[in-house]
Amino acid sequence: MTTRRHFMGQSAVAASALAFPLVGGAQPKPIKVGVLHPVTGALAYSGQQCRMGALMAIEDINKAGGIKSLGGTKIEAMLGDAQSSPQAGTAEIEKMNEAGVSAVVGAFASAICLATTQAAAKYNLPHVVDVGVADQIVERGLKNTFRFGPGYKKCAEVAVASLHALNTAAGKPARTVMIVHEESLFGTGTANLLAKELPGYGYEVKEIIKHANPTRDFNNIALRIKQVNPDILIPANYYNEYALLVRTLQQQKITPKAIYSVLGGAASSYKFVKEFPEAANGIIDCNHWFNPKDKRSAELKKRVEAQGQFFSYEVFMTYTAMMLLADAIERAKSPDRAAIIDALASSKFENHIMPYGPTQFVNGQNMGAQPLMTQVHKGDIKVIVPRDYREIEPIFPLKA
Repeated sequence: MTTRRHFMGQSAVAASALAFPLVGGAQPKPIKVGVLHPVTGALAYSGQQCRMGALMAIEDINKAGGIKSLGGTKIEAMLGDAQSSPQAGTAEIEKMNEAGVSAVVGAFASAICLATTQAAAKYNLPHVVDVGVADQIVERGLKNTFRFGPGYKKCAEVAVASLHALNTAAGKPARTVMIVHEESLFGTGTANLLAKELPGYGYEVKEIIKHANPTRDFNNIALRIKQVNPDILIPANYYNEYALLVRTLQQQKITPKAIYSVLGGAASSYKFVKEFPEAANGIIDCNHWFNPKDKRSAELKKRVEAQGQFFSYEVFMTYTAMMLLADAIERAKSPDRAAIIDALASSKFENHIMPYGPTQFVNGQNMGAQPLMTQVHKGDIKVIVPRDYREIEPIFPLKA
């Protein structure tokens, strides 16, 4: 009798499982992905924008059926705060590794990315870099590190070549340059590259000024700019400092022939354009930018604005970085870290809104990645270079 009851009990359980196949954990276990950004501290605004882009991408991936090669497995975000410091970023990588994430996307700032990619390499943890432009990030031979966007060497080269083309077309009214940059790896590295590139095109770099993060008063730097009186001012800094510098120049009526930014933290920001339209007017920027001819860019922008936020480069760079990772997981058909690294290394991802074409990684750098040149015009931001993506004719110089 005991044996018969046991058998009948087993049969009932089996019948129940057949009748309700999704009950009791039959859903695929989600794949954990680390979303790591500086959401507090000096870089909090940019970090929060990055996080929003990542979470929007995950929402879209899951709504579209998740990772189909894994039976519709959903992606689950493990959020991390790098607190605007490399040390905190490294500590978050340790937590994410212990939690069993399959990959990490982040971590915005170059100095933080340099630390987090190195920490992740210890665990063979795939790390997709969303923004961090310092080329050292992908020059250390780390097999786990993949940067979707361009580095600052590529940006500096494009910026100087484009400046020379604009200046030549205008009759070469600009000959002298002054660079103002923030003190970290991003600003210092960008300034050094520009100082090396500009003389080869016949420009004299009159002075390079470094400032701290954060800086809350640019009056002395503005006074120095007035004394040196360069034809072109090139700022390379994060949002808060960039906005304050340009507003200070406006208040002191300092008007170079052009403010020509390279990776300017606010120069191609809808937030800056809306809050300080007069100060922003005419500014040219060589920066991360979406393909304006892809209608999905406008659709994503509307969604972001519907949340009361601005469609900044941090949003669309991290959004596409997460999409790149999801594509790799789809092809890897596995949450295994080594399989994802192999899939990223062979990626030909092209279903994105960036002006890159199909993805091709060489030593962790996407070779098709490129910045675009934009200009603030009539309260909006428009692409001026290259011609394939041009929306308006460039106005250069702004000041005759």
